[in-house]
Amino acid sequence: MDTQEKAATSVDELVALTKDSSVHWIIVRGELSGAPTLRLAPGQSLRGENDRTEIAFADGADGLQLSSDNRVHTIHLHASTDKRALFNDTSVDSLGRIELREVTTTGRVQILARDKVRGGHVDVHGLDIVAADARGESERPHGYGVYVIQGAFTLWNMQPDESVVISADLVGLSAGRSGAPVLGSGIFVSGAGDTGGRLIVRRLETGGVYSDGKIAPGTPDQITGGVFTVYGAHVDEVKNRGPVVTYGVNDMVLDNWGFVNRWIAKEKITSFGPSGIGFVNFGIVNELKVNALIETFGQGARGFNVYTGTVNLAEFERIITHADGAVGIQISQPVGRIVVHHGIETFGGTGESLVKGVVMTLSAIGLSIKPGGTAREIAIRGGIKTNGRGVSPIEQHGAIESFRVTGGCVAAGGGFDTI
Repeated sequence: MDTQEKAATSVDELVALTKDSSVHWIIVRGELSGAPTLRLAPGQSLRGENDRTEIAFADGADGLQLSSDNRVHTIHLHASTDKRALFNDTSVDSLGRIELREVTTTGRVQILARDKVRGGHVDVHGLDIVAADARGESERPHGYGVYVIQGAFTLWNMQPDESVVISADLVGLSAGRSGAPVLGSGIFVSGAGDTGGRLIVRRLETGGVYSDGKIAPGTPDQITGGVFTVYGAHVDEVKNRGPVVTYGVNDMVLDNWGFVNRWIAKEKITSFGPSGIGFVNFGIVNELKVNALIETFGQGARGFNVYTGTVNLAEFERIITHADGAVGIQISQPVGRIVVHHGIETFGGTGESLVKGVVMTLSAIGLSIKPGGTAREIAIRGGIKTNGRGVSPIEQHGAIESFRVTGGCVAAGGGFDTI
């Protein structure tokens, strides 16, 4: 073994090695339990001997703190779910290059550029957060009348100086399990705001993401997202390779406040809670392709909407909503081209839904173009069908340059004779 590489088989050995800056690689052997919070020195890295290696931290303690130029490979890190299994020291000048590979955690992963941190790059290739609870984090981005709860994975450039740029390449991130979601948002990446420090992400690729914000009913000013690109985040490509599912009140499934060149969802997008929108856009997306079903079950849980910003191309397989107030597609801003390959169907009637931090009454219209909303082209194959009584398939208050629907527009619920 290299003299700069040493193994730890006990917690005491592990603590001692983290304090020895001459050790560049710490190799953990076996399953270590009851560890205190550990800090890797700048340039120091840690890996498990094999894929069963584990460090369990003491109850109520944060886990492994990174500083600068650290690598963490092939290890299970267990902290209390509301604590951070992995986090960073904000008293150093730069993250340098942080690298996480094949890491599994219980507990949150939080990397912040704040205080002294004014640069760096984060590289993730394989991060599975089994369970985590981010609801206790009081610092939350604010915009459009709401606060966003941080995620099981949070990467946030909080520096107000617009010259501060953090870069990242994030591949293979998963959070929660079906029926056992992480609490708060799932995957959360953000810059400082519409002005200020930016986060530049080459790729954001996720596996399965399951989240529940546990937001109390009747709370209009808090939201979460399964996968959330917040303001100041500039992402070349988001790719959801696994299903993304949210369970609670105001839990958006996919949400963008930033700038995304290309967003591709390959598996089903599902929300179960009230006002849990399938894809909601407040930023700019050049190209959005959802190659699987978007399905929502909660009251006011729309399939897709653009309230601010724009989408140049949005392409969907199929959109189904089940509850009152749950519009299929709602557009309030100028957009480019919208294509649906296998139709839009809604089952609900009229009900309340959260719109920009305000609860409003909506009908479960299939396609709703609100005042201020326009489209260059809308093409829907497979028709637009509503099943709620007195609910129209289409509502149009803005211009559509080219509009084609094949498969008809059907109001199956009837009830128009009484309106």
